[in-house]
Amino acid sequence: MTQARVPLRSDRVLTIVPLLVLAAACWGLVLWRMGGAAGGPGADPGPIGFFTGMWTVMMAAMMLPSLWPTVVVYRRLEAARRARGDYAVRMGPVLLVVGYLGAWTVAGLVGFLVLTAGRALDIDGLSWDRGGPLLAGGVIVAAAVYQLTPLKDACLRHCRGPFSFLLEHWRPGTLGAARMGVRHGVWCIGCCWALMAALFALGVMSIPWMTAIAVLIAVEKLLPWRRVATTFVTVALLVLGLAVALVPERVPGLMAPGGPATHEMNMSIGPPAAWAPRSGPNPETCLPR
Repeated sequence: MTQARVPLRSDRVLTIVPLLVLAAACWGLVLWRMGGAAGGPGADPGPIGFFTGMWTVMMAAMMLPSLWPTVVVYRRLEAARRARGDYAVRMGPVLLVVGYLGAWTVAGLVGFLVLTAGRALDIDGLSWDRGGPLLAGGVIVAAAVYQLTPLKDACLRHCRGPFSFLLEHWRPGTLGAARMGVRHGVWCIGCCWALMAALFALGVMSIPWMTAIAVLIAVEKLLPWRRVATTFVTVALLVLGLAVALVPERVPGLMAPGGPATHEMNMSIGPPAAWAPRSGPNPETCLPR
């Protein structure tokens, strides 16, 4: 029994350590690229090219620490196929991760379009000094309500049961590994999209809120006591949503749009030309406020 356990433990270490190192590197890249600034609700996400790249890095930082059970099970199934003499994809774990992040990249683009459309409408009643906190808090409360739905429960079962997921959706070969990664990513999006909507409401480029949402995702997916984990996440979202809606000034780390840190972030996430007017200077913008 001892000899049988050693490869399993070694296999787990060889999977978890690279994923955690990659996630840490992505966190470092996000911190460096954002310059330590905290973007508040509705902050400018920057040009679509910048957002797509940063969103993918953000997803790697936030999601890879909770993806390791699926990658471990995949490696073990591939090792078993190799032992039987069947074809096994040596780069399969990498392709699985790439497909998974690809699904999240597409989801991020959808969020980008929604956020951009909302900013373009420029509804005065939803500005932060009017109905903005109610809107942001309502999105977070809606995320708490989604926690209680059958769809959330079904998606979370797939995320927490990598062995059953891979057996049900197994596809051989190189393309099969990437397809399984995409499919697992779709189930994960179904599980976590409301949490990501809450992140958009709190500030999609906010490092503190990225960290908080990543912790909630890890708790929900990795804590052995599933009901305890989902209850904790639901209550946390509900309390946070009500606080943002009713007393936003008392929520730690919540940066009101237009604040100094938000301005700093918007000026650091892309070249100045991205926000420069296409025509000549507008005299009104040069007037002191």
